[in-house]
Amino acid sequence: MIPVADPHAQYAAHRAEIDAAIASVLERGRYVLGDETRAFEAEFAAYVGVAHGVGVASGTDALALALRACGVGHGDEVITVAHTAVATVAAIEQAGASPVLVDILADRYTLDPQALARAITPRTRAVIPVHLYGAPADMEPILSLARQYGLRVIEDCAQAHGAIYRGRRVGSFGDAAAFSFYPTKNLGALGDGGLVATDDAGVAERVRLMREYGWGERYVSTIRGGNSRLDELQAAILRVKLRHLDADNGRRRALAAIYADRLPGNLIRPVTTTDSEHVHHLYVIRHSERDHLAAHLRARDIGTGIHYPVPVHLQPAYRGQPGIPAALPESERAAREVLSLPIYPELDAGQVRLVADAVHAFSGSEH
Repeated sequence: MIPVADPHAQYAAHRAEIDAAIASVLERGRYVLGDETRAFEAEFAAYVGVAHGVGVASGTDALALALRACGVGHGDEVITVAHTAVATVAAIEQAGASPVLVDILADRYTLDPQALARAITPRTRAVIPVHLYGAPADMEPILSLARQYGLRVIEDCAQAHGAIYRGRRVGSFGDAAAFSFYPTKNLGALGDGGLVATDDAGVAERVRLMREYGWGERYVSTIRGGNSRLDELQAAILRVKLRHLDADNGRRRALAAIYADRLPGNLIRPVTTTDSEHVHHLYVIRHSERDHLAAHLRARDIGTGIHYPVPVHLQPAYRGQPGIPAALPESERAAREVLSLPIYPELDAGQVRLVADAVHAFSGSEH
């Protein structure tokens, strides 16, 4: 079986370093918010190109805490896309705000700036561009609109660790950015975790307070907070993996190039733009007979995924709610056609060629 992702393969690739990092934490006996977390926060912030990183329990928490730290809450609207993991929208609600969903650009799968402009109201306080599949959103027009209307920008970088837009890494453009370290991510923990990245010292300090009950000093809450802490074991593991992230992303691009060279021309492949550097968290194609293609590959022991099968505006929990449109054509079309093929750094080039050949066999195309 060739899985669509394989977190265990990444552990196996760096087993000695990861095991040593875990053993070091266990030996020291400090398991929450210690030296490993502080070191990882500094290292990852430097990698992204911002001044501050604050480790939290998950990518969803990172989004919610970033919104709250930017002053977004009850009565505010936050604009984002419907073609995303529902976590993006759940985080808006977790912050107490109301999600407003808009459509995507057909080629990039990311927020359509023109749709954003049409959705802004006097209640709009923030926008969350989602850097999807490893490709950056088109940030320049989004930032221009945000400046024009005084909106906060929170980047959702859960699928784009290391991706570059116009010479800078994603996560360095907005007021704050949220990263997820779920095990399948380009930078994945062996459990859950997240981080808020920002150049704003005030935002960083508010996130630090809110992630641990608002404590300015232990047991004394200066603001209201909760419990969302990145633990020392995950921080130690992430420090190891961060050292290999650029090489791993380079490997993903190399595998994507094999797909681009060998896949048939009767399907839509990921778009590479001149202003961006894709890190291929997922390798997403589009095909009008997506479900039949997935079944064809499954019969040949090739795993696939659908990211995502139902856009948020059509999901039962959100359909018909205020701010949720009845129709978003590009999001709905993508949901019918997208299919994620296997891609991860430990995948063998021969396996990628095998997958591409299996897609060819389905389409009936010649090499």
